[in-house]
Amino acid sequence: MESEVCDVFVFQKEQKICDINDVKIGGQPGAYPTALIGSIFYDKHKIVSDRQKGIFDKKKAEELINKQDEMVDKTGNPCIVDIVGDTAEALEKHIDFVASVTDAPFLVDSTIAASRLEAIKHAVEVGLVNRAIYNSIDGHSKENELNTLREVGVKSSMLLVFSPKALMPEGRLDLLKGTDEGQGLIQKAQEAGIQNILVDTAVLDVVSISFAAQTIYSVKNELGLPSGCGPSNAITAWKKIKKDFPPTSYKSCLSGSVLVTVMMGADFALYGPIEEAESVFPACAMVDGLISYYNKRKFKIRPESPTHPLTKIF
Repeated sequence: MESEVCDVFVFQKEQKICDINDVKIGGQPGAYPTALIGSIFYDKHKIVSDRQKGIFDKKKAEELINKQDEMVDKTGNPCIVDIVGDTAEALEKHIDFVASVTDAPFLVDSTIAASRLEAIKHAVEVGLVNRAIYNSIDGHSKENELNTLREVGVKSSMLLVFSPKALMPEGRLDLLKGTDEGQGLIQKAQEAGIQNILVDTAVLDVVSISFAAQTIYSVKNELGLPSGCGPSNAITAWKKIKKDFPPTSYKSCLSGSVLVTVMMGADFALYGPIEEAESVFPACAMVDGLISYYNKRKFKIRPESPTHPLTKIF
């Protein structure tokens, strides 16, 4: 490998590769395709009729999950299902349903720590520990939360790298590594027994996608950890693009926001509502294929996946 430290498509640090239910996440760009994460049962999702009890339209939910799996087959990009819920009861029902429909890994995602802890415990108890990804450990995670994850035996977790005092990439790296003022998220994850660490560089609004993307590059180049983010949340909340532009503009910007992060080395991307799979997967597959071809020719980095987009769609 040539030693061009400024080349955007190769990292100097040895790269960690996480294997989550046969989905490989991490590595040098071009080795493995970007894992794409679609959200289901999210806030205001029309298929959900009772967010507290976890009641939803099973037929429509299965159709959405199957469509994402179909995009995996067509493009070669693996998928993860972001399972969202407000209560432990709802999350547990959502997890059981998703696990019965697809073999894909899934995020256990709730803004309420107690709910996601109960839900991840349920996932482990029913034999889904190899597919479940806790979302997430962050700066607010307390000792009792970390102890519970360790006692339950959770293997995989997102680390959400965010603080209003650390918006720039350098500050976010400190959040991961720790400083004299306190332990970092990596140490927290290790104390919780997490084996598969995925770094979410946190997007707050549209303009912060640039900071998150640069942080992805910095995390991989300095620490070698699998990294990505969820730019879709910012695009979904972007009122001007929906108000002043044609309907197709939203989908273009949603896909474009993901591609910005992929060009900076993202190993995964939360692309928003699972309904958008047909827009995002082909665009991401195209960019993954282009990066893979470049690194194959210049650095002899060959695709490690037999269904990589380079061979799947080109």
